[in-house]
Amino acid sequence: MARTRLYRDGSLVEEDFPVRDISRHLADPSSIVWLDLYRPNRAEFTAVGEELGLHELALEDALHEGQRAKLDSYRTHHFLSVYAVAVAADGAGLTMSELAVILTPQALITVRKDAAFDLDELVARWDRTPALAAHGVALLLHGLLDYVVDGHFAAVRQLDERIEELDDLLFAEGGRQIQTVQRQSYALRKSLVRLRRVVLPMREVVNALMRPDLGVVDGPLLPYYRDVYDHVLRAGEWTESLRDLVASVMETNLSVQANRMNLIMKKVTSWAAIIAVPTAITGFYGQNLPYPGFGQQSGFIVSSAVIVVVSLTLYFAFRHWDWL
Repeated sequence: MARTRLYRDGSLVEEDFPVRDISRHLADPSSIVWLDLYRPNRAEFTAVGEELGLHELALEDALHEGQRAKLDSYRTHHFLSVYAVAVAADGAGLTMSELAVILTPQALITVRKDAAFDLDELVARWDRTPALAAHGVALLLHGLLDYVVDGHFAAVRQLDERIEELDDLLFAEGGRQIQTVQRQSYALRKSLVRLRRVVLPMREVVNALMRPDLGVVDGPLLPYYRDVYDHVLRAGEWTESLRDLVASVMETNLSVQANRMNLIMKKVTSWAAIIAVPTAITGFYGQNLPYPGFGQQSGFIVSSAVIVVVSLTLYFAFRHWDWL
């Protein structure tokens, strides 16, 4: 599955033309080509690489999954590996879509490893900035990086909102949410670790692209790349702070559980003390020895009164001490 676009002199002139026509279009110095491939097989992609003069290592990295977000430069082109991320429906999980990008002076080649990457939104971003289309491949790359980094930022914001919800659950009444908080905290921590592995390397990628010696970004587009770089920095810092916050939530959850256990133990101890009073008195009067009031109604009345008075005294004392 392939998708193509042809720009000439800053204007979109053709879409979805055959891949075999790319070389013919690139013969015109004013032409810029975008080629998107979805899980290409090795033979097809090798043919494209030979036609465009791509390095074998770039072809190898583009075909293999699990690459680190990075930028590799070759004599005539550059290779990028980036990840688009999104928060799962449960609000704690994270889905990732790996994208390999090959950048030449006249072509932008994207290789998708799965179908989750939203190409329509990417194309819409390109079409919303027709005035910058004259900058060619650098504009296409900017739209791609801007879309990916915005996804990182949105994912961090959603995870932050989810952590705030866990904060509210920590001190909710009833205590039934303890397992939920614990489970969600571990899921969020795992997602933040995965997100950090994606966000932090993007700082190096975007910063390297802005280097003058690389020749990718010209003067008019430099502020746009700086804006993307600023978003990358903010997303990275936000991710780091959320890792500390979710660790704090987990520690607080353990403390809340310990405090609730102490409260339960105080209540159990208090009721045990109250119940021990009638048990002790009735046990004492049940012994087979004569005692004051033995065999008389007054003895029963006195013992019952002592049970009631002492039990009520302990009950109100424990209530006053906030043990019940």
